[in-house]
Amino acid sequence: MNTDARRPLKVRDVPIAQKFARYLSQKNITPNQISILSVFFAAIAAFCLFYFSKTPQWWLPVLAAFFIQMRLLCNLFDGMVAVEGGKSTHSGELFNDIPDRIADPLILICSGYAITMVSYGSELGWLAGILAVSTAYVRTLSASIGAPVNFQGPMAKQHRMAVLTIACLSTALETVLSNTHYSILVALFIIILGSVITVIRRTVSASRSLENKPEKIGGSNQ
Repeated sequence: MNTDARRPLKVRDVPIAQKFARYLSQKNITPNQISILSVFFAAIAAFCLFYFSKTPQWWLPVLAAFFIQMRLLCNLFDGMVAVEGGKSTHSGELFNDIPDRIADPLILICSGYAITMVSYGSELGWLAGILAVSTAYVRTLSASIGAPVNFQGPMAKQHRMAVLTIACLSTALETVLSNTHYSILVALFIIILGSVITVIRRTVSASRSLENKPEKIGGSNQ
């Protein structure tokens, strides 16, 4: 794994995270397996959110919040086991990125279906899912043509999942107190708006970086 392309996370410096990463590194577990496990957890979270639209039980969004965080922990430890644990592979970049492109829209789309207070909940979920993939697309495309790897927000992956986790827990409380679930609706609006801003910021940043790169000696403007 290219360490320059790693998302900067302060939690990597937390002693308990480092200790658990060392524990995983000593087991017969590969970073790629951890990455794939993140999709499994995302699928469970997505199922809980989708099923909530059929049976609005308070514990379903709580489970969704739990498995969203489990998915993020997989995203944390696959990189730590690969880099700090010395188990990186040539295919690591693929397994580090592709599962996220599946997990993000899966969770966001199903969160849209969890909204039954308005008629356009599913459309919001699909839009949020598409924009989530778009933020990553701009980052990877920019890096592939020579721009610095850019994880800036305001709605990068960890921010999207944090907003949705809070919304799930709020929805559980809403369900008990008033049998409503506006929290996920508000969360999706925040995620959509933040993702649009994120795409624009990353695009502008990459464009400026590429335009300001010195031309190669002997190069041509033609």
